[in-house]
Amino acid sequence: MKIRVLLLFAALYALRLYAQIPLGYYNSAQGLTGAPLKTALHNIIKNHTVASYNSLWTHFEDTDKKTNGKVWDIYSDLPGGSPPYEYSFSTDQCGSYNSEADCYNREHTWPQSWFNSENTPSSDLFHIYPTDGYVNNIRGNYPYGDVISSSWISQNGSKLGLCADAGYSQTVFEPLDEYKGDLARGYFYMSTRYQNEDISWNTSAATNKSDILPWQTDVLLNWHHLDPVSSKEINRNNAVYQIQDNRNPFIDNPQWIDSIWIPNYTNIKELRYSTKSAFLLYPNPATDIFYIAKQDRSEEIATINIYTLLGQKIYPIDNQKLITERTTCINCSVWDKGVYYIKVTANERVEILKFVKE
Repeated sequence: MKIRVLLLFAALYALRLYAQIPLGYYNSAQGLTGAPLKTALHNIIKNHTVASYNSLWTHFEDTDKKTNGKVWDIYSDLPGGSPPYEYSFSTDQCGSYNSEADCYNREHTWPQSWFNSENTPSSDLFHIYPTDGYVNNIRGNYPYGDVISSSWISQNGSKLGLCADAGYSQTVFEPLDEYKGDLARGYFYMSTRYQNEDISWNTSAATNKSDILPWQTDVLLNWHHLDPVSSKEINRNNAVYQIQDNRNPFIDNPQWIDSIWIPNYTNIKELRYSTKSAFLLYPNPATDIFYIAKQDRSEEIATINIYTLLGQKIYPIDNQKLITERTTCINCSVWDKGVYYIKVTANERVEILKFVKE
């Protein structure tokens, strides 16, 4: 009898540990778009169970453990390869450090200075990861972005340097491509979870309290599309749910990000994003003209439609533009400065390219 009870307890524990989205968890958000959707999600995920800051060291063993038992440090990991170093839980915990590979600590991807080190977000695992202490310190409270000129590069290729993204030209930190989507969806979670709970939060180069500034939003949208939700994120979402009793809705339903952060999304919601584009867009950004080129030698005919962030089609003015040659030139000299979405359709494949007009 005692053995049966123990087995039942173990089964229930395993079921809880690996639980998926609870039935009806997102019912109040169904059918909504834009700001009403964001508010509905906030109401679903707010008032989570707040873990102590010190307990994060232990929780990392449930949320960020590799299959080999080592710490899953996104600032040192090399997906599909051998990382330059790995950490063991507890024994390699910082501590002091003098260089990379000394120890790991707790990285607030949304820096503490941005939310005035408030208690609840200070221990919110959806934006806190175990990372190399030295790299964490190098990143500091710089925004995330795409680096055009590096001043420092970590052993796994993460970069610090000047920003290449439209709307911001100062120093940013760029992680590996494989973790850009993870970080983007963490930011969209933070903006939603702490909506209207940010009265004492500060303004940063990337945020205004819990609101993400337009230039940073563009970066994060691009990262979200280029790095889709992975099994790592799904497993981490489930693990954090067991600790905090709330979930990251943008891991469970990635399409909600576009619905909330792309204005008038309903006009372009049929657009599907591809991580492997068959078309090359250059130069990007551009001021006068740019080109769309096929990356293979196929003779398939494709069509182009170009939209503003508000979902208004600006090119072509009537019908669709056919791509019959390998390279097509488009004149953008009279367009307003900003971000545009280019929809390229070939057979049944739809690809979205992001273009910046300077």
